[in-house]
Amino acid sequence: METPRISPSLADGRSVVKRYCDNLPHTPGVYRMIDTQGGVLYVGKAKNLKNRVLNYVNTAALNSRLQRMIAQTASMEIITTRSEAEALLLEANLIKKFSPRYNILLKDDKSFPYIFFSGDHEFSRISKHRGPKTRKGKYFGPFVSARAVDETLTLLQKAFLLRPCSDNIFKNRTRPCLQYQIKRCSAPCVNKIAADQYKELVSQAQAFLSGKSRQIQDDLIAQMQHLSLQMNYEKASVIRDRLKAIQQVQQQQGMVMAIGDADVIGLQRQGADCCVQIFSFRGGRNYGNRTWFPAHTINYSDSEILSNFIGQYYQTQPVPSLILTSHLIEEAQLLEEALRLNTNYKVEIAHPLRGEKRDAIEQVTRNAREALIRHISVNATQREVMNGVQSLFGLEDVPQRIEVYDNSHIMGTHAVGAMIVAGPEGFTKNEYRKFDIKNPNTVPGDDYAMMREVFMRRFRKLQESAQSQENAPDDDIKKPDLILIDGGLGQLNAVSKVFEEMGIQGLVYVGIAKGPDRNAGREQFFIPGKEPFQLPPDDAVLHYLQRLRDEAHRFAIGAHRNKRSKSMRTSELDAIQFIGPGRKKALLHHFGSAGAVAAASIDDIQKVPGISKSTAQVIYQHFHGGEIEQ
Repeated sequence: METPRISPSLADGRSVVKRYCDNLPHTPGVYRMIDTQGGVLYVGKAKNLKNRVLNYVNTAALNSRLQRMIAQTASMEIITTRSEAEALLLEANLIKKFSPRYNILLKDDKSFPYIFFSGDHEFSRISKHRGPKTRKGKYFGPFVSARAVDETLTLLQKAFLLRPCSDNIFKNRTRPCLQYQIKRCSAPCVNKIAADQYKELVSQAQAFLSGKSRQIQDDLIAQMQHLSLQMNYEKASVIRDRLKAIQQVQQQQGMVMAIGDADVIGLQRQGADCCVQIFSFRGGRNYGNRTWFPAHTINYSDSEILSNFIGQYYQTQPVPSLILTSHLIEEAQLLEEALRLNTNYKVEIAHPLRGEKRDAIEQVTRNAREALIRHISVNATQREVMNGVQSLFGLEDVPQRIEVYDNSHIMGTHAVGAMIVAGPEGFTKNEYRKFDIKNPNTVPGDDYAMMREVFMRRFRKLQESAQSQENAPDDDIKKPDLILIDGGLGQLNAVSKVFEEMGIQGLVYVGIAKGPDRNAGREQFFIPGKEPFQLPPDDAVLHYLQRLRDEAHRFAIGAHRNKRSKSMRTSELDAIQFIGPGRKKALLHHFGSAGAVAAASIDDIQKVPGISKSTAQVIYQHFHGGEIEQ
């Protein structure tokens, strides 16, 4: 049998891996494949590091995707762990941190919302909560969609009449608000309900969210019947409305399972596309669902995709006692052990084949299938557009990273530059970046100089990496496949000059300028060495590029407004020693502005209440460079 030929680059990568294998221990751990620029290509775990990494040496047995990875491997990093479970947790953490191109990736790191009952007030407030659980009180969740929380909160207010207002509003009320009028609050702020009765409502709401809805309903029915027998029909009608609201909550939550806390995870695949859907149950009630479309799944089995999803997802989310999956996971026992390291209770991962749990799996899987069909339909159009972008600008491949730049200022003040990042899967908002224009030589309002400063700062690390071939932080040296500049020939020439001075070559950059009267649809495109051109107003690629340009414009304006607002909250007076909030307020009230204070004499400053002669001298010296007025 003829031995398959190995390309030089593949041979180089193979020799790198083999060299590391010589000193690897037979212990659990995590390994990273690193490219020539220091970027992480792949993160993997192993029960036996030496045996696992040796598999990559036999490149002929690897699929084409893994061969490409080995060909790009310039070095490796190894971390040993005490157990395979610890290795799994570390692998998930590193995948989230580095987003390696050859790993299965989840594109969502948002914290999930909770329903929160404040515990630092006599009349507990009910509200939506995100982030760390630092406040005193009780948290119910997580809900996997904000919409599920909002709908549940509205219905819980109807059912249990709990206040949603802040403590500050609560203490300043003198009469009931609209929430009381529409029967969504019991108005404890104006003593429409006693403290012990309100606490009972809070207890009922918390019991309901804990899965004791049947008991709550039975108690309310008994109260309503008792009030009816006493002919107290007004209070009985209030109970009736609360019962209806509770039934609405149950209908809104859809599936109800006779189990405590569980997550149900369904997987669907079609070709290279993959969808994972999760339904979250707490106290047996459906707390909503959420959908993911993991990247880089084409060469992975269903079991491997679900295993990677669970490992990454529960790095940031609470772990329920039961996880139900649509497919059998080969590493279920290892995952259970790893999840128990972060909890103080037993975690079970199960693949049910019958009964109520199987019904839940089928419903989740059906939702995943429908979501995948919608996703594929949308992506088909997106792929056509991205192919059009590749063709329009003569790119070697479909662009994976597009950077768009814009500046924002008012008459040169509070100037900022902005960069947004987009790709085939949409905007990558965690890589957006703003640049405060701070070069003292930049003339206010000089757009070309501002663009020049932005590009020099953005590509400085790329320049250093190209010159020294040393590793730099990965985020700083990511190379864009396409650069869009909001501006015409002047901005394009400024960027060309920056790249020429920095010695950076091989980047494709384009200026996009609005046409006459700044009409959308008549944009002109400027490419170095080519004549400007336009696209038809109904061209799908034009619409996509307009959307990118508009997003950069929105982000730049937002950064500018934030900078301007911050400056309005600060003053030159803040930099003066001995001038606190009280004296600052007195000075501004007396003179009207910091500029007027700077123009005042010591005698005038001394006339301000609370300002002594010595303090007046300090203020005067600050504005006049130490020169004391005679």
